[in-house]
Amino acid sequence: MTKLEEVKEILHQKNASLVVAYENGEIKEYYQDRIKDIKDILRKDEKLLKGAVIADKVIGKVAGSILAVAGVKEIYTDVISEYAIPVLEENHIKYEYKEKVQYIVNQTKTGMCPMENKYKDEVNIHKIYSEMIDA
Repeated sequence: MTKLEEVKEILHQKNASLVVAYENGEIKEYYQDRIKDIKDILRKDEKLLKGAVIADKVIGKVAGSILAVAGVKEIYTDVISEYAIPVLEENHIKYEYKEKVQYIVNQTKTGMCPMENKYKDEVNIHKIYSEMIDA
């Protein structure tokens, strides 16, 4: 079983929101919504996700940008937005997904996620990273 298959399986078995296979071999699962776990991890140590393989419920442009800057190697997600795909491809991150959507929806499911909407046309992923991690 590959690391990607392993984190994907844990994501679904444990109903986690995020599962990370760190480069040191440790695998941890997280349960906060949206990008809170990713932000918490990177606020502790911005190098922690370098070379990691992750499984996440949802990857939009903001999460994709943050993970690209953080140096994640490979991603599985249940739902990916069309805005996230170019970011992952331009940064040579391997990815798999179950469902592709035009954009990530907001929590009330009435429109686009505010963060996806704010950054949908932003080309500087380092700007997205710094604004989100330092927020």
